[in-house]
Amino acid sequence: MSILTSRSGRKWVIGEKNVGTGTASEVQQMSSFKGSYEYSVDAKGRVNIPAKLRKYLLPEANDTFVVTRGYERCLFLYPVDEWTSLELSIRQLSPSNAQHRLFTRTLLQYATECQLDAQSRITLPKELLQFAGIKDHVLILGVLERIEVWNPKVHEEYLTSQTESYESIAQQVFQR
Repeated sequence: MSILTSRSGRKWVIGEKNVGTGTASEVQQMSSFKGSYEYSVDAKGRVNIPAKLRKYLLPEANDTFVVTRGYERCLFLYPVDEWTSLELSIRQLSPSNAQHRLFTRTLLQYATECQLDAQSRITLPKELLQFAGIKDHVLILGVLERIEVWNPKVHEEYLTSQTESYESIAQQVFQR
């Protein structure tokens, strides 16, 4: 385990499997996005970020996000301060491991920085919109440190394709 200190003085504890802040007070400063919202996408690929999610942006994010390819055909949208934390854990991956290289290349080749405009919108890159099958409507999900952007139909297909119930998965996840 090692401890890194950012320019702002924030301390990060890096272990084998996680990156996190060193104290409980610092953990409270992390983003905590939650909820689901449906919005439209305009012809330029712009989508509004809901006010209920924007209120969780930390000043360190400076209204800037990194959008990239997610899993299950969604997009991941990270505030830049959370993206920095993710980069710290990615830097711990081994460049000699083929899976680590593929993951790192795939995640980073699609990563694009974007900033909220005056109407609280971000512009999603065309290639990411195509990857996610997004045309004119999106489902925006708050998922703790990130925001996921889905085509609502793809999200519904994802949910109905699950073979285990939410309750069964919850039991396995929280089993100690």
